[in-house]
Amino acid sequence: MLEEVERWLTRRSWSVADRTPDRLLAAKAARGTTVSVVLPALDEEGTVGGIVSVIRRELMEKAPLVDELVVIDSGSSDATAKVAEEAGARVVRRDDILPRLPALPGKGEVLWRSLLVTGGDVVCFVDADLREFSADFVTGIVGPLLTEPDVQLVKAMYDRPLAAPGASVGQGGRVTELVARPLLNLHWPRLAGFVQPLGGEYAARRTLLERLPFPVGYGVELGLLVDALHCVGLDALGQVDVGTRLHRHQDDRALGRMAAAIYRTAQLRMPRAQVGAQLGAQLVRPELTQFERGESGFEPRTYAVDTEERPPMREIAEYTAGRAA
Repeated sequence: MLEEVERWLTRRSWSVADRTPDRLLAAKAARGTTVSVVLPALDEEGTVGGIVSVIRRELMEKAPLVDELVVIDSGSSDATAKVAEEAGARVVRRDDILPRLPALPGKGEVLWRSLLVTGGDVVCFVDADLREFSADFVTGIVGPLLTEPDVQLVKAMYDRPLAAPGASVGQGGRVTELVARPLLNLHWPRLAGFVQPLGGEYAARRTLLERLPFPVGYGVELGLLVDALHCVGLDALGQVDVGTRLHRHQDDRALGRMAAAIYRTAQLRMPRAQVGAQLGAQLVRPELTQFERGESGFEPRTYAVDTEERPPMREIAEYTAGRAA
């Protein structure tokens, strides 16, 4: 791992317990910061109401940390919109936002359009399929943006069990480990310290989000992270440990499509990384950093990536001689 990333892990990685609610409210009031929470939702009637209820009860009524709670319904065929509205969210249909521009399918499209119908100085995105939702997801990632003026974007980090807690079936996040993490380690090693680079729970200052392009599909999280690095630098990014994330897991085919979109998003950004390499920045490293939870939180483990390659067999003299005989 780059020394810069090791320093960043110490400086810009926190736990949700590091900031008390009173401290967050005081910082919010002192700076006059407003906070919008956005839930992109498609056929999530089973979970969206619970998430909205927790945010409204804990972070709007008990403690006024969130100023605006919006669910963007991207064409649900179930009762997602009705459930969300009854739980206390303002519901906006994706297709009603910027109607002159026909909407494209994809999560990134919804997040991009959400900027048009929210007003908070800080925008917090939360996936709508989370189970056993805790307000810590919001307070954790919003917290540094209220207390640290130099921080621009914060992602949640968490355990991601494939089944209920206690069941030994391993961790989710297969696309993260098989696609996103290798891409980041090899092409953007300064981002190798993010535990959940593809996580859907993150918050950012509006002034940053409005400067970034949004991939319309599954590549949005990786694209925003890479572009934010180039735009504001590593020290303006952070992550917060919020515990455990339980949600619906997709099948292998859906994950394959997700992986392809993420790879394509990275591919479009690679020329810029290579330009940086030509300018002397060491942006390609044959190492992979992964994370395990230890006694003091998430701990990085760095492994060498096997970069040696064999040449095509037709370049091997013994082979060509044998074929000629």
